[in-house]
Amino acid sequence: MSTSPYARFTMPSLGAGVEAGTLREWLVGPGDEVRTGDPVAVVETSDATVEVRCSAAGTVERVLVEPGASVPVGTPLAWIDPAEETREESEEEKAGGELAHTEVGPLIRHLAERRGVDLDAVHGSGRGGRVTRADVDQAVDAVTPPPQIPATPLARRLAEVFSVDLGAVRGTGTHGAVRASDVRRAAAGRSAGTKAAQEAAPEAGRAAGRSTVREAARRAGPSAGTDREGARVPRIPHVPHYRLSTTIDMTTAIGWLNEHNRGRPAAERLPPSALLFKAAALAAREVPELNGFWTGDRFTAGTGVHLGVTVPLPGGGLVAPALHNADTLQLPRLMADLTDLVTRARTGGLRGSEVSDATITVTELGDLGVESVFDVVRSPQVALAGFGRVVERPCAVDGVIDVRPVVTATLSADRRATDAATGARYLQAVDRCLQRPEEL
Repeated sequence: MSTSPYARFTMPSLGAGVEAGTLREWLVGPGDEVRTGDPVAVVETSDATVEVRCSAAGTVERVLVEPGASVPVGTPLAWIDPAEETREESEEEKAGGELAHTEVGPLIRHLAERRGVDLDAVHGSGRGGRVTRADVDQAVDAVTPPPQIPATPLARRLAEVFSVDLGAVRGTGTHGAVRASDVRRAAAGRSAGTKAAQEAAPEAGRAAGRSTVREAARRAGPSAGTDREGARVPRIPHVPHYRLSTTIDMTTAIGWLNEHNRGRPAAERLPPSALLFKAAALAAREVPELNGFWTGDRFTAGTGVHLGVTVPLPGGGLVAPALHNADTLQLPRLMADLTDLVTRARTGGLRGSEVSDATITVTELGDLGVESVFDVVRSPQVALAGFGRVVERPCAVDGVIDVRPVVTATLSADRRATDAATGARYLQAVDRCLQRPEEL
């Protein structure tokens, strides 16, 4: 028996204030080879459903938690036999000869009994002749064809959401099983074809880019098991707030946007929300007192501007995954990343870092018809910016009444970390950025 230690794969951090998550599905099993960064399990919190990624490379030796269990952060989920040590063990075992009996773990024995496999007739391909899940799968395949297309439960649910034919999807899982990422890729490819067709429409308008983000939200249902009340409000209550608002003249920004979009295909046009998100990120960099966390009795500045983007769920509730380093992204890249982030937020494909890394959140609900938004700070963050829809209003300009496009920008902030004067500087910075859209 090997004396080399296994790598312990534990429940990672799932977001600020989240102490535990519910394991919904294993994407791998004992005997499967994994690489660092591979998605290995689906975990659900009150805010989102995320794919947890492996922290070590090697072979899954044993899973320690069954689906459906609530698991505190830091709890071991599985043992991983490191890749290098696995190779060394294989060489040692070849030199020492085969074991006199077939070694079978309890999970594999249960799986074999359920699928009618005679373990005495199975040659184990694992370390030391151990029978793996793959060996059982091969034994079943040798006797009878699979009754249905192999796919994970999450992949089947996503296929129903996106109306994707599993038979037409190339699976990348064990023995060609269709995984959630395969279904999302197939759905995204079909969406790309739809966008190409839409480019032929003569008047797609500025709303085309904006609808790209919201379309993913409308097509999918809410993530299974989402706690709507838990997702709607922060987990840590009693944050002392102050709130500010201002009206921003969008004439220059909309004029620049129209010029930028002129002659471009519909899929490449930018919506006004792209400018709002970028301005919010740049303002957070300019006023770093609002970009970070309040923990204990002190403020800790964020290491970058990771913009939490509020995504409304059709069934109620919100999630706010992080758009990393949003202040450094060019506008086309920002919109592409945002579209991808929204799609994955609604289909259970968020990464753990996207759930936990946001340093300031933006709620933009203009597509839902509201003109101003006052949301609640998502503690331990200390600020949340809000934008309504761009509307035309009569304005006095140099003594003359003119009709201009304007947007209401709001700020909700934790008054333990900053005061209203700091919040006012942030809104001024947002305004200033929007008056120079060519620099965004």
